[in-house]
Amino acid sequence: MLLGLSKIIDRPGASVPFSTAVDLSDLRYGISYPVTEPVRAEGQVRNTAGVLVMTGSIETTIHGTCDRCATAFDREIQFPIDVVLVTELCNEENEDEWVFPLEGDSADLEDIVRTVFVLNLDSKLLCSDDCKGLCCGCGRNLNFESCSCQKELDPRFAALKQLLEK
Repeated sequence: MLLGLSKIIDRPGASVPFSTAVDLSDLRYGISYPVTEPVRAEGQVRNTAGVLVMTGSIETTIHGTCDRCATAFDREIQFPIDVVLVTELCNEENEDEWVFPLEGDSADLEDIVRTVFVLNLDSKLLCSDDCKGLCCGCGRNLNFESCSCQKELDPRFAALKQLLEK
């Protein structure tokens, strides 16, 4: 979807609102496809002293299997949009991932939403930020129950343990 910006390109202080939904169900993340419903994006593009700045947010629900505890989860996420739109890229070798070229007088919202989503998504899919994971000894999910496994002592500290026992 293209967002027409011809009304604000030459008018500092002017702005254009946007609202869209982008289908990212084809986005593969590791071995899973975590997005099944559309990613909603809304905000505005403002001409700030001749620079087009897009601000807003994207939100959706991700579905996946937690990389720490292996539990299936659904989690609402929201990421900010804060990008710059330019008429042409000066030096494509040093291209900034938060700068997007215009297509004529329009911004490609699908490309921007996809890029912002991917760049903000964590490298690991977690059911929650404070997921405790699985016990490496007994395999219990530490989010729901504690385990009675003894922590293995690093063999380099065995001599110190003997001193404490004496």
